[in-house]
Amino acid sequence: MPVKLPAANLDERNTFAHTIGMKIAISIPDYVFRDVKKAAEEQKRSRSEVFVEAVKAYLEKIESRRILQALNEVYSIPETEEEKATRAVAIELFKRTVLQKEKR
Repeated sequence: MPVKLPAANLDERNTFAHTIGMKIAISIPDYVFRDVKKAAEEQKRSRSEVFVEAVKAYLEKIESRRILQALNEVYSIPETEEEKATRAVAIELFKRTVLQKEKR
């Protein structure tokens, strides 16, 4: 639900926001504006809400890519002999404990 912001000056007297926060000006192509406006109208939301949701999704996508890249770097390093031996021992323990219980 829109919240009427307190009037600090003439500009702010008529400003509505879905949440109190930073107000910015950005330049976007006309077709993007039309698409956002259409989506906002169809969803009965403000354009600001549509932009906020889109930016959040974009930032989450960037973070996911960063995490995936970091994991790929870690797992691209070959296992040491010690790690291979440890993994083999863990697999044998798993077979003796968990898998044996499942067979019963």
